[in-house]
Amino acid sequence: MSDWTNYGQRPLAMRATVALTVTLAVLVVPAFADQWVFLHFHHTNLYDLDWARFLRLMGWWPTWALLALTLWLHEGGSITTAAAAKRRALLVAGSPAVAGALCEVLKLLIRRERPEAGAGEWLFRAWGDRTFSTAGLATPSSHTMVAFGGATIAAQLFPRARWVFYALAWGCATTRVLSHAHYISDATFGALLGWAVGWGLWIGLGPRVKAPANESLPAPGA
Repeated sequence: MSDWTNYGQRPLAMRATVALTVTLAVLVVPAFADQWVFLHFHHTNLYDLDWARFLRLMGWWPTWALLALTLWLHEGGSITTAAAAKRRALLVAGSPAVAGALCEVLKLLIRRERPEAGAGEWLFRAWGDRTFSTAGLATPSSHTMVAFGGATIAAQLFPRARWVFYALAWGCATTRVLSHAHYISDATFGALLGWAVGWGLWIGLGPRVKAPANESLPAPGA
């Protein structure tokens, strides 16, 4: 039996250490590759291509809102599942919305400019320069964060298709790097945070949408 099989049974301190190590690796390692990736991986006019525009839309909140509406209309036809359908739809729309809002706050705090502003070199905007505007700021990638916020919830609701959602989210992140809109560390940071937002919401609210289809879920606050 592999070590990962018993991961959930390990002491909290050990699990926290593993999680911290993985997190630091995801955040720190790509940062060393930012300039190299900028110089060696670029696709001019990437978003002139249909597939690239499609992947970018995974990081656009209305895409997830439309999916949430579709889910609600499809699953809400039964009286016994109406409450569950509403909550599932709210999770699908809410997770990327929360991820996107958090991303805007982080951009204002970190204030790193987009890669092309410094030809691949890190540049940071002064606090006195457009203090409350995120236009032109890169860290983290909002498209990536929204995509992973939505994909994480969708993967929990439809586990057999989880790799489809995560592949689309990573595809979105990849286009942001190839188009020089973001450093690779912007994308990995956004992916980690979007995933964390999705998991946090799922842990808190997920149990309320997993009742058997033939049982009504309790009303909020019950």
